This record gives sequence, C-alpha cells and structure tokens, in this order.
Amino acid sequence: EFSNAGGYDAYHSPLWYLTASAPLLLWPRPLQRESMSDWGWLARAPDLVFGLLLGASLWYVSRRLYGNMGGYIALTLYCFSPAILRASALWFAQPEMGAAWGALGAIFTAIAVAHTLYAPREVVVWNWRRIALLGLSLALAIGSQFSLLIVVPVALAFMLYLAPTRRGAAVAIWAAGCAFGCLLLVASYSFHAGAFLEGMRQAHFFGISWRAFGMRVAYRQVLAQLVASSPALAVAAPAALIAYLAWPRVRYFGNHAPLLVAALFLFLAVGTPHQPGLGFEFVALPFLFVFVAGVSADLLETRHRSLVMGCIWGVLMAQSIWNLWELAGIGRG
Repeated sequence: EFSNAGGYDAYHSPLWYLTASAPLLLWPRPLQRESMSDWGWLARAPDLVFGLLLGASLWYVSRRLYGNMGGYIALTLYCFSPAILRASALWFAQPEMGAAWGALGAIFTAIAVAHTLYAPREVVVWNWRRIALLGLSLALAIGSQFSLLIVVPVALAFMLYLAPTRRGAAVAIWAAGCAFGCLLLVASYSFHAGAFLEGMRQAHFFGISWRAFGMRVAYRQVLAQLVASSPALAVAAPAALIAYLAWPRVRYFGNHAPLLVAALFLFLAVGTPHQPGLGFEFVALPFLFVFVAGVSADLLETRHRSLVMGCIWGVLMAQSIWNLWELAGIGRG
C-alpha cells in the first residue's frame, strides 16, 4: 500500500495514522505486546468514536430530510450493519470510519450551507461554523483515503445547484472550507511544506482500471461485498430503487443526492477492484442507508402504509436478529 519513494503512503495521509495513535499517548507505561489487552482498547477508541458520530450524523440528516421515521430506519440499518460493527471495533477491518464520517459530513454540510445562502445576512461570516465543519470533514475524508478527493467537486456541484442565484457566495464558502481542510492536512505533516508536497506527489488519487468495467467479476465482487456489509440492502435497496424509478413522487433532491453519491462511490469501487475499492464500498453504505430511509418514509405516507411498515420492519428485524446471532457465535468461538 506504500509508494516506493521515501516510504510515503500512497493511499493515506499521516492524519490517518495520527487519529489511530493519538489516544495511545494517554497510556502511562511502555506499549508492550504482553500488555496489549490492557492498552489495545485505546487504539480502537477513535474508530468507536467515529462510529458513534457517524451514526448520530446519519440519524440527524435522515430525520431532517424525511422525518422521525426516516431517521429511525436509517439508524437501524446503520446499527445492525456487519460492516459498520466490524469497522467500529476494528475487527479484521481497516480503520475507515473516519473516511466515511468525513465524506458524509462534507456532502451534507455543503448541502446545508447552500440552503442558508438566501438568508439576509453576510453569509461567509455567518457560516464560519459550517465552513469549519466542511473543512474538517474534507480533511478527515481525504486524509483517511486520498481518493476521496472526489467529494470536493461533488460538494461544489451540489452547492451551485442549490443556490443558482448565490453562486459567488457558494464558491467563496466552498473555497474557504477547502482552504481550512488543506491547512489541517498540512498540519498532519507537522507543517512541513516539503513533506506535504512530496506526500501529494506520491499519493494515488484516482487509480481507476478502466478494464475492470468490462469484467463481470468486478461487479460480482462489489455486489457480494455490499450484501455482506448489510444483508438488508439485498432486499431494501432494489425495492427502493424500483419505487424511485416507478413513482415520480419520490424523485426529489432529498432522494437524488444520496443515490447519486452512492452510485458514484460504487462506480469507483468497480473501477478499483483492489485498493482503495473496498473503501469506496464502505463509504457508499451511509448514503445508501439515507436513500433507502427516504424512499421508505415516502412509501409510508401512502394508503399502503400498513403493508409497507410490515415489510420494512420485517427486513430490519431479520437483519437485527441475524446480526445478534452471529455476534453470539463469535463470543462462543
């Protein structure tokens, strides 16, 4: 996973390592293999915190977009996703929670900022908190996986689309957020400009293999990983997509945005069957959860509410019970 020149990681910035190692500074004694059972939880703490923050952000976004029911559906899908549980606990999984939280935060913070641009205030100054959050999200996403640089133009595209008459302010806020995010990335290189520039030169941002799109095994691999990450999506995602295509009522921006972003990440996952393809699949999960929650909430407002409710909770309960059963099996093993 490393480039050959100077030992620079081709896929992650030092921020990825710093977030994992920072809690270990709290351990008062030397880090020895024999005492790993005592201090090992500190190494897992950042991903556990990122997992909690991502779950809270997912619930907040879904609730604001689709109401309480949408928030509960998205949160249930999230909490009982095997991939989320593995990544939060670092159970045979790469630390990817920071990348996922950063990507979700960058996209929906950009959308939130765009919706405030019509307020009669000095928007750039007034939005300084959102600018800081946007910059932090971008730094966390890109610093955890260089290829997530793709969220930068996507965030700008959403802002320009949502604020067509305030595009100057949108670009100013986006640029300020990018500048703050870049500053955080430079800070992860200890403010050594030379090391930062060399790290960027060695980074692999878009290592897409176009031949992969002509290989059926690449699509099967992404589909298998997606189903393993959240078995409920094997039923819920196709059903939500069919409803989205067949029913004009659910085709609005609140459902467009998560579907488009998830589709983009899955497209990139097919084109990068090795590194960082698995990262793209994982980052796509929260956006799929939001999309399924949005369509489900819309279907619950129809006259078939009882049938839809039964199907939704049947799928969610089945995944929850299966997940708990598998976790109990790990404990016995």
